[in-house]
Amino acid sequence: MYDICCIGHITHDKVVTTKSVVHMAGGTSFYFSNAIRNMHIKYTLVTALSRKDIHFVSDLRAKGIDVNVLPSTHTVYFENIYSGNMDHRTQRVPQTADPFTVEQLVDVQSKIFHLGPLLAHDIPVELIKDLASRGIVSLDVQGYLRKVENEKVLAIDWTDKREALPYIDILKANEFEMEVLTGVKDVREGAKILTDWGVKEVVITLGSQGSVLYKDDVFYEIPAFLPKTIEDATGCGDTYMAGYLYQRLQGAALQDAGEFAAAMATIKIESSGPFTGSKEDVVKMAAHGRKVMAVNI
Repeated sequence: MYDICCIGHITHDKVVTTKSVVHMAGGTSFYFSNAIRNMHIKYTLVTALSRKDIHFVSDLRAKGIDVNVLPSTHTVYFENIYSGNMDHRTQRVPQTADPFTVEQLVDVQSKIFHLGPLLAHDIPVELIKDLASRGIVSLDVQGYLRKVENEKVLAIDWTDKREALPYIDILKANEFEMEVLTGVKDVREGAKILTDWGVKEVVITLGSQGSVLYKDDVFYEIPAFLPKTIEDATGCGDTYMAGYLYQRLQGAALQDAGEFAAAMATIKIESSGPFTGSKEDVVKMAAHGRKVMAVNI
């Protein structure tokens, strides 16, 4: 029995700029796994990728991460091409991976299943229902809100949301994803709609504005701690959820779990690549962040 099992595809990311071409691993499962690995729990990642990209898994295993690799015809491939202006990019998805199935996960037992779909077809509703019968289901919803057509990523609504959401214990979305799901811009109103549709616990991340948690008709305002520098925001949401789920697993209250998660994401944004810190680093960051906020009040 694992404490947390993350299910999601590792991506092969190609980043092209005027100065270089870089190939790297990415995706929710990649950043979440790196963030959770130093949190002293029993963790596993279930992923799927093509045989030629198995080195991405070897790198994770070298860090001590338990990885269950399922076969896939292709690895999800994101190509990001930047011109001289780094604010503008062209994105292509030349190939996608095979979806996960109930049969593939039948023997995996975990207290929490964290789902990180990258595209709408990755994790079917029947798998969500099956996992919900065995443990707590946490979902980063972003993947259900995009699909690939002619190698282009298109924004969509999640057509099966009303069927699936009653089986989701914890749902994470940013403010834009929440608006697509619910049709409203107000974060509190959106969170209430999601719980009306069956979600038990809602996590809405707001970037530099912090985050909002909602459970049992109570809202929790989580501040964003100020980083010393901003180097790389990629994977911050996944790092946040790693910290949040770790704390909830330990029995932490929502406010405490949210502040721990926010501190963890702050450490992540201060350097490039995935999170490499420890629990002790996060505790120090959270304590420092609270002091700074107390002085500014």
